[in-house]
Amino acid sequence: MRYSDSLLADGEVVVRRARPHWLALLSEGTRAWALVLVGLLALITGILLRQAGDTGKGAGSALAVVALVALALGLGLGAYRLLAWRAQDYLVTNRRVIQVDGVLNKRAADSSLEKINDAILTQGLLGRILGYGDLEVLTASESAIDRFHMLARAADFKREMLNQKHALELDMSRPPAPPLRADWPGAAAPAVSSSASASPGSASSAPSSATVPPDAAQVMATLERLAELRDRGAITPQEFEAKKAELLARL
Repeated sequence: MRYSDSLLADGEVVVRRARPHWLALLSEGTRAWALVLVGLLALITGILLRQAGDTGKGAGSALAVVALVALALGLGLGAYRLLAWRAQDYLVTNRRVIQVDGVLNKRAADSSLEKINDAILTQGLLGRILGYGDLEVLTASESAIDRFHMLARAADFKREMLNQKHALELDMSRPPAPPLRADWPGAAAPAVSSSASASPGSASSAPSSATVPPDAAQVMATLERLAELRDRGAITPQEFEAKKAELLARL
């Protein structure tokens, strides 16, 4: 299991996962590639000097040592940059945007979707062709809380983030579904006071709520709500089917 998956809360579902574009390795690993290039040039020059004769053997040996050191440093730094790139994990869930990085020491930053005000996507010509860009997530105070540099498929990431924010806002503004009434058929009837039962025309003569069947519209509304929770991954299909059978049995 990835480290980012261990940060998810109960009922939280990952809907989009991304990391920086592979071109980020070239821009962020320039020192590593420069060291490798210097090492290769030094190695080639050293070999040529050693073949030139006795006068160039000393200089060729020295350049060979420099070449080996430069190559070792460059390859080591490049391997670390590759691990760091693979460790970067950007998630959009049904509740948050999560940014995780770090090889050994992990850093995790997250932003609640309801606090996000806007997202600014910047793409150059090459970024539009290859599908990467810089994404800044803004709060209501217009301050950037998350910055994603050279994010792969940045437009899709932004679109999914805003879609999940809209769905969460609709969910928060929607009135709660009708509760499953405990006094539907099969439940115990509410107790009636002795004074009420003694007086004629009192509530005891009125039909008890225990005998009133559930309204079909309420059942359908509850089923629609459960279906939305199933589609978003908040409940499992098995839980949905069990609750559906329970509701239909009460009609």
